[in-house]
Amino acid sequence: MKKVLGVLFHRFTIIGIAILAQVIFFVFMVEKFKNSFVYVYTFLTILSFIVVFYILTGRSNPAYKLAWIVPMLLFPIFGGIFYLTFGKVRLTKSEKRKMESVAKNIVKYKHHNSEIIDTLERYDKIATCHTKYLFNYAHSPIWERTEVKYFRLGEEKFEALVEELKKAEHFIFMEYFIIHEGKMWDTILEILKEKAQQGVDVRVIYDDAGCMFTLPYGYDKKLRKMGIKCEIFNKFVPVINMRFNNRDHRKICIIDGNVGFTGGINLADEYINEIEICGHWKDTAVMLKGDAIWNLTLFFLSMWSFLTNTNDDCLDYRPDKYHELPVVGDGYVQPFADSPLDMECVGETVYLNMINKAQKYIYITTPYLIIDNEMVTALCIAAKNGLDVRIITPHIADKWYVHAVTRSYYDVFIESGVKIYEYTPGFIHAKSYVCDDKYAVVGTINMDYRSLYLHFECGVFMCGSSVVLDIKKDFLDTQNLSQEITLDKCKKVSAVIRFLRTCLRIFAPLM
Repeated sequence: MKKVLGVLFHRFTIIGIAILAQVIFFVFMVEKFKNSFVYVYTFLTILSFIVVFYILTGRSNPAYKLAWIVPMLLFPIFGGIFYLTFGKVRLTKSEKRKMESVAKNIVKYKHHNSEIIDTLERYDKIATCHTKYLFNYAHSPIWERTEVKYFRLGEEKFEALVEELKKAEHFIFMEYFIIHEGKMWDTILEILKEKAQQGVDVRVIYDDAGCMFTLPYGYDKKLRKMGIKCEIFNKFVPVINMRFNNRDHRKICIIDGNVGFTGGINLADEYINEIEICGHWKDTAVMLKGDAIWNLTLFFLSMWSFLTNTNDDCLDYRPDKYHELPVVGDGYVQPFADSPLDMECVGETVYLNMINKAQKYIYITTPYLIIDNEMVTALCIAAKNGLDVRIITPHIADKWYVHAVTRSYYDVFIESGVKIYEYTPGFIHAKSYVCDDKYAVVGTINMDYRSLYLHFECGVFMCGSSVVLDIKKDFLDTQNLSQEITLDKCKKVSAVIRFLRTCLRIFAPLM
């Protein structure tokens, strides 16, 4: 009975009922008065066709356009209104002013180190192209004096994170999509409480949608009582709004400005295999020490500034403020961020650049494979050109419908020479690219429409770092635990399943 009441009075249920009531009311009003108010009915239909024209002439991805146009043509009465409600990312005037103010305050701290660029250009012109793009369009400089450590599993990252948190003396910044009460978070929380009592500046940002089922309502107040500063990104409200789709999907931890973590690992027990949800949970992360932490720090401070209407003096959090930096780094390191509030798809461009400029091989791990035609074409052409292109996806799904869409791409890839593997022991949540023994990216960016177009994301581009070979080895070790998907296996799938996958694929950009 207690569980039933918990479900009934959960805020997701209440919000869901409120939103459903708004939808039903809208549909009811249109149907009830469509004969009496012919002009209104006609207006809604015309509106839908105007919106279709607007979508066709817009700059959004063609697949995203198709996913909206099909239902609007099928249901022209409701389509236009639903697109205007759900289909566009809109900022209010006050939010625009606030974003501009934050950007202006943060960008002034980001500078281009021309000496590093000159050195890199002599070493590798391909990497220089990546670097210039990320600086010019993501305001993310590249750094040298940075040590990098790669973690093959969540358990490894958790152990290192706890160790580094215990060393914190000045500040701890944490920004995560999911925080879930359990062994992992409870262990971290005890350290954060202790550090806050010692006067360490401890700040936490978590996404409200990501934590809808993992944290109780008002959890931010609980943290503040412990001395931990806390902000919630994009709070859920019981009103139909496209903003539900814009989520803070980043996973960032910064300690004293000199140590930073990012990657796919959230603060929940399945990520360290303390509990089993989809078999063995495979995820990865990187730890940085040195100059490159500055990028991560500015990403966090910009989000904090936006949420709190405050402007910190960022120079107080420089990597060299409290520690001597490593004299010798590990190659070139460039943390970068992506935002859905501009027209630049940074994550997708980084991936496409790596695919298009690879000369020998490109190995990819991703939990979801729901991509647009540009990405499909790039991967297929790379394989047809003789490159060794391999992709590992999960064998056990966390969402059956998303997994169905992922599998719908297998045929075209395999026919083009791309090798597809499914991680047999369970679910692979890692998001990594590695190519030519030179370049790698580890971060939070899935190969799906949400990550590439709708979420706030981050990643780390690495060139000439020793961890590039670590990432490659981990891929090959993971491949040995995976089953290869052949064309024969694809052809054995029933016609009904194929049809279902095709239907789901049409609406994939809206999932």
